[in-house]
Amino acid sequence: MARGEGMDMNGTIAALLRDLAAVQESTQSMWGYKRAASAILGLEEPIESLLQPDGTLRKIPHVGPSSTRVILEVLRTGSSPTVERAIADSTKRADVERRRDLRGHFLSRAQVLAALRNPALRGPRVDDYRGDLQMHSVWSDGSQSLEDIVNGGLNRGYAFCAVTDHSYGLPIAGGVSMSELAAQHREIDALNVRFRGRFRLIKGIEANIRADGTIDMEASELAQLEIVVAAPHSALRSAADQTVRMVGAVSTPGVHILGHPRGRMYGSRPGVTADWRLVFAAAKAHNVAIEIDGDPSRQDLDYSVARAAVRAGCLFALDSDAHSVPELQYAETAIAHARLAGIPKARIVNCWEIEKLLDWLRRSPTATAP
Repeated sequence: MARGEGMDMNGTIAALLRDLAAVQESTQSMWGYKRAASAILGLEEPIESLLQPDGTLRKIPHVGPSSTRVILEVLRTGSSPTVERAIADSTKRADVERRRDLRGHFLSRAQVLAALRNPALRGPRVDDYRGDLQMHSVWSDGSQSLEDIVNGGLNRGYAFCAVTDHSYGLPIAGGVSMSELAAQHREIDALNVRFRGRFRLIKGIEANIRADGTIDMEASELAQLEIVVAAPHSALRSAADQTVRMVGAVSTPGVHILGHPRGRMYGSRPGVTADWRLVFAAAKAHNVAIEIDGDPSRQDLDYSVARAAVRAGCLFALDSDAHSVPELQYAETAIAHARLAGIPKARIVNCWEIEKLLDWLRRSPTATAP
């Protein structure tokens, strides 16, 4: 069966459809099952509610007859003989089993909305969230302009957002050079004049954490940014312990947020292996916030690991990692994980007033956390 701790029925069915996609010989069939899996994960209601009295399933966009057959099997019996036969008849069972172990604590959209509505959960509400601190624009690998980010934030009721395009050490993601960054800052300055009193765009970067724990920018370059998100982008499939690497990153002067700390990906890679208690202790000591990245394929950290950071006394950043305006919604996934982890609102930097946030960003990295 499709393993994955914390799955609801939507997640279970989507995982089985991904299993089926993995064993297809036809590229068209593979993408068809993947699209169906994404559609199920994106449903805003439990899939059980779409089962009609006559035993058929209400039409779901991007879900065809073959995927519907699998869904009905699972809803009726709790398993899918169709999927298990396809795996048994393939040469990819070992790969399917490996991927099944990489789906733990991922929330479906229905689970996200349930967590946001659940009055028994402590932690931040959507209305408490004042701004997003990791997103990408056309300056690196995003599709949104800086003005799009401002307008998208205003439409969601935000007071601020940070632009954190990739640093020059990650050319595969369109990392920005320092000269490009200077030009971007001039554009941000102009937008902040236009939207003064309504919205503040924060000058940021997503810097890359090298294998040795150093950051791929010089100290003098980091000093030109208002916010620095440091994140791992390599050695994300290695089982080797990388505690030293991650402690080194959060101990670097000028780093404010440890972004998507593990670098995991749904059904694809496990991400960094580390003694997270030591990493969180170092982050607390250096006043660095731990990120919950709300991209549905990342969900990193998830609520189960985030609880250890809560116990360590860490600050948190809840971000969308949006590369387009519609993806700003991903912040809700991060908020849901924060609620499930029981993170106090006072320890979430996105929930602070803009002046308090800017004061924290300006202070020494080793200053006492609020």
